[in-house]
This record gives sequence, C-alpha cells and structure tokens, in this order.
Amino acid sequence: MQLTGSEIVIECLKEQGVDTVFGYPGGAILNVYDELYKHQNEIKHILTSHEQGAAHAADGYARATGKVGVCLATSGPGATNLVTGIATAYMDSIPIVAITCNVGVSLLGKDSFQEIDITGITLPITKHNFIVKDVNNLAATIRKAFAIAKKGRPGPVLIDIPKDVTANKAEYVKEKPVAVEPSQNICETQLDTAVEMIKEAKKPYIFVGGGAILSGASEELYTFAKKVDAPVTDSLMGKGAFPGTDPLYTGMLGMHGTKTSNYGVSECDLLIVIGARFSDRVTGNAQKFAQNAKIIQIDVDVAEMNKNVMISAGVVGDIKVVLDRLNERLEQQNHAEWVTKIQEYKEKYPLVYHKDVLSGPFVVEEIYRQTKGEAIISTEVGQHQMWAAQFYKYTKPRTFLTSGGLGTMGYGLGAALGAKSGREDKVVVNIAGDGCFRMNMNEIATAVRHNIPVIQVVINNHVLGMVRQWQNLFYGQRYSATVLNDAVDFVKLAEAMGAEGIRATTQEEFKSAFEKAMNLGRPVVIDCQIDSDDKVWPMVAPGAAISEAFDEADLKNK
Repeated sequence: MQLTGSEIVIECLKEQGVDTVFGYPGGAILNVYDELYKHQNEIKHILTSHEQGAAHAADGYARATGKVGVCLATSGPGATNLVTGIATAYMDSIPIVAITCNVGVSLLGKDSFQEIDITGITLPITKHNFIVKDVNNLAATIRKAFAIAKKGRPGPVLIDIPKDVTANKAEYVKEKPVAVEPSQNICETQLDTAVEMIKEAKKPYIFVGGGAILSGASEELYTFAKKVDAPVTDSLMGKGAFPGTDPLYTGMLGMHGTKTSNYGVSECDLLIVIGARFSDRVTGNAQKFAQNAKIIQIDVDVAEMNKNVMISAGVVGDIKVVLDRLNERLEQQNHAEWVTKIQEYKEKYPLVYHKDVLSGPFVVEEIYRQTKGEAIISTEVGQHQMWAAQFYKYTKPRTFLTSGGLGTMGYGLGAALGAKSGREDKVVVNIAGDGCFRMNMNEIATAVRHNIPVIQVVINNHVLGMVRQWQNLFYGQRYSATVLNDAVDFVKLAEAMGAEGIRATTQEEFKSAFEKAMNLGRPVVIDCQIDSDDKVWPMVAPGAAISEAFDEADLKNK
C-alpha cells in the first residue's frame, strides 16, 4: 500500500512495539507529528520542556525497561539540543533511536533556515546514523536502526529525514521485527583458558560493570559468583546486576568505592572483569591497578580488550551466554579463607557518616527504608550521585539510572520521567544536587503536564558539591565559581510549575516529607537543606592507586 513518509515512520514504530516516544515538535517534523496525532491511542507522546529532556527520557525508558527508547526533534536547534542526551546514551551503551527531520532535500547544504548537518555532528557519538533522502528507503532504514541499537553492544542510532521525504509516498509492506538474539558463538579456547585460571586462583575477585545488566545476565552472574566463591564489587553502571544485600558483595570500586573493594582488588590474585571497561574513575592510577592479579575480561566488544588496562586473558561474547558456558564448565570452588578476610575488611571499613544531622547519606538511606529497596533511583552527577550509589542497596538490575561515562548534569530528571513512563508500577525517585537540578528543572512542568508522579529529591548544599570538595582538598580552598548563594527557592519553583513542594531541614522533616510524597500520587519536589562542606568518603586522590583510598578519619590523622 502507498503511504507517505510520515505514515511509514509511525507504522514502523508500531512494528517495533514502540508505545511511548518523547519529543518536541517544529516545522520540519510537522508531518510526523500530524501523523502521530492520528495514532495517539497507540503511541503515547510525552512533550518535554526541552529536547535534551526528551533524549534523557528516552535513555531512562530504555535503561528501566530494556527496550529501545525513542525521541523526536525538529531540524536545527531541535536536533542539536538532543546531542548531549545522545552522547550520554553512547557513553553508557544505551539503545535509543533519535528521529530528527531536516529541511527538504533540495535545500540541504544551502544554510537554509534551521538547517544543520546533524548526521555529521552526531557521527562520533552514535553507534550508527542515517540521512534518508529517498522515501523508498525509509522503512528499511528505520528497521535497521532498531536492530543496530539493540545488537551486540547497544547504543544510540540517529535517523535524519528531510521534510519532503516525510510527505512523499512509497510502497509500504508491514514486517515483523527481526529478533535480535545474542551470538552463541564463543571461542572454546578462551572459555577453557578462563576456567583454568579460575581453578588456579586462591584469591579471586569479581568486578561487574554495566554490560552484565545490558545482557540480562543477573541470574547467570549470581550462579557464577557462588560457584567461584569470590567477593563481588561493581562499577557505577553495574549496580543491581549482583544483589547489594548479598554477603559476597563488597560495595563499589574506585575513586569513591569502599575501602574493602579497593583493598581487596589490590590484593587479589585473579580479577574477573564482567562487562566493565576499566574507567579511570575505577582504576585510579592504571599502572598500579590490581598489580598482584591476573585479569580475565569478559566483554561483548573486543575493542575494550587491552584498551585501558592490560589483561591476561579475554573472553569475547555476550555476557549472559559466556557466563552460562562458564557455569557449565566450572566445578564448585572454595575460597573460605579469602572470603573471610574480605568479610573482616567489611566489618573494619564500613561506610560511615554523621548520624545526627540531615545529610546526603541519611536521605538516601531513608529513601531505601521507605521504598523497601524496590524503587527505581535516577541521579544527576556529583556528590549526591555517589551517596546514592553507596547507601542504597540495589538488588535488581535496571533500578539505578545514572550518567556514568559522560557524567551529565541534568540527566536524572528526564531519565526519571522516561523510567516512570515505562515502569508505571515502580516508585521512581530522582536524587539531584541543587546545581544539577537547575540544569533541567523545567522538566518538572513535563511531569505535571503528563501527570507522571516522580519524586524529585534535591540535596541542597548551596554549592557545586563535588567540585567544591576537590577545591577544598586539592585547590587550597579557593572556591572559584562553585558557591550558589542566590535566592532560588525550589519549593516555590515546584509550586509555580504545579507540583508539590516540601522543604526539609531535619531528619524528621525529611522522613515525613518523603512519606507524604510516596502517598500523594503526583509530582513532588523535596528540598533537603544540608551542610555545604559535607563530603563523599572514601576518596582516591587523582593519580593515586585505589589502594590509597582515604576517608575523613585518615585526613584528621595525617
């Protein structure tokens, strides 16, 4: 049957099982929005306050559901406003499809009104991108984009469609989406090598990254950890892949990881790295990272092997498949003495904070208590992000949404909207610092407009907390451009946008505020006033080894 390009776009989205899209209309994409209006009972459109919010929402939807997130934008500034969100998804391997529309084919390259080469701009930050100049190629391109976004190591794909292509007609035949299955082809030699190294190890440690979540390998990972009988640490992106309440779990690794994990990895004789890319925030001084250990890296992307840290052996393949094969080959291991030593570290080096005042760690622990650990937590970037990673115990995958690779301030609120849109059954809380919240706080209006009952918690210390922490420790307490001593009132701001606003200055006030937010069933902003000089502990200084992690007590004893 003959359909216009815009009709083909909507039909292809329906083919792919898309039920929600996030976006902002404009002239070049009007034909698509007109068609979307006719199918509003099949595809829900969330009108965000800014295109960046739409990209982050598509990202949060993808992380929370495991499906491909979709965002829409018009040409020129509409398309460029997606860039930060696309880059965020790219750095964390999140499958989204961004659809932009451009000026007509005959106007391309002529500096036409609101024309931009968005495929050229996004080439380094997409897994693949397309510009479709012939309507006859449109359906095939959209199908290919979804397949690429999901296959292997996931990532964002952009499709740019000139406006006249959305109006032109082509033959459309409905197709069922091709199932994207992980490759079962794993090198037997690599598997055998890994098994032998595990059998020989006396002090193994397992380090889990976001790849374990993306591949849906939580069950296989749990079985593997118990078979190897090894302690487990994770990266920021790996939270929830392995239960944070399990006795083998030792907390996060790296710059703000636990002393237990940092010391344990520094002392182990075998480090098994599962779906992590050795970020500099994890390794500290890469030359001194896990110096006593042989390293096995399991990853779907061969390009990650020996990229940041030299490894002893690698297994390339989908993590779920690889762990399943390893579990078949492995006999039960026993490392009771090593595990006991790590348990002693856990008792000796617990995460601590000042219990008598309202603080970031207290807020996170109270959220954990009231949600019984069952919420989806999104964050912005900074001190609050680290506290959310340290003090909330994530027991399931896809429950911690944060910008790990790019470190995008302003990410969390859009991500929370996307997560709640995809998982209406879950309580969704975005934890932000006051500096981050300012970046995209206009999305509270989106939450109200679409009645998306997210809970926005602002850890308000009136400074750019993490930058101030560095200035305090390493820059002679010169607080250059990090003090936010203005008159912004987040409670009034929330009320002005139609949300509930509550201020908390004590522990009891926060407890009652969050309890109220849980029961209201509408968007709520809780402004938590904390001390400007609260810090994230432990910490590894820049350029130091992770074995040199220090905390507040160490600093006082120097």
